[in-house]
Amino acid sequence: PLGREKVHFQAPEHAKLPDEMVRFVSWFNTADRLDPVIKSALSHFYFVTLHPFDDGNGRIARAIGDMQLARADKTDLRFYSMSARIQKEKKSYYDMLEECQKGTLDLSIWIQWYLGTLVRAIDDAKTILESTLGKESFWKQHAGGAFNSRQKEMLNRLLDGFKGKLTSSKWAKITKCSQDTAQRDINDLIQRSILEKEEAGGRSTSYRLRRQPGSHDRGSG
Repeated sequence: PLGREKVHFQAPEHAKLPDEMVRFVSWFNTADRLDPVIKSALSHFYFVTLHPFDDGNGRIARAIGDMQLARADKTDLRFYSMSARIQKEKKSYYDMLEECQKGTLDLSIWIQWYLGTLVRAIDDAKTILESTLGKESFWKQHAGGAFNSRQKEMLNRLLDGFKGKLTSSKWAKITKCSQDTAQRDINDLIQRSILEKEEAGGRSTSYRLRRQPGSHDRGSG
């Protein structure tokens, strides 16, 4: 309510910010014995806690953390995105920041959360890489095959990890065709050993990619 606003966090006094920022930048750019990944976690937390700008502090903090991770990897090229993973976990991110900023500044739980998020970011990258390589392998294997536009669209969706069960009605809805046309598309792919029926598990028949030699399981799920 107006006049009873809850203060989640109060940044340092404005007059102290210039000196605090000089100290932060000096620490960030100074080589030390601190594990570089831990330093990424701490630099993110310290910057967002200093809160030097009216807006954009979180984005800059994520960029600073990513910069330190690049230093840790000793390369400008990374195939994972910590920023993207934090965006997916916004609620737990803000909850963790608030808990640590209001507490005793024991950052152990923040570091644990940050490292766990980093592991999940790397797992995300592995999933994307496996999907990309799987799609490339699939289309190379079927380079000589003839597929209509509906089949290409649905096969790519399956290769990307189709959510839920793929039925002929979903096929028809997504590709904007009739139920009969959808079923003909599906039957054609079954005859070519590309799709297969899933085990009975409901009122409607569902389909998935048939495992191809040397490929990863994608399909529906």
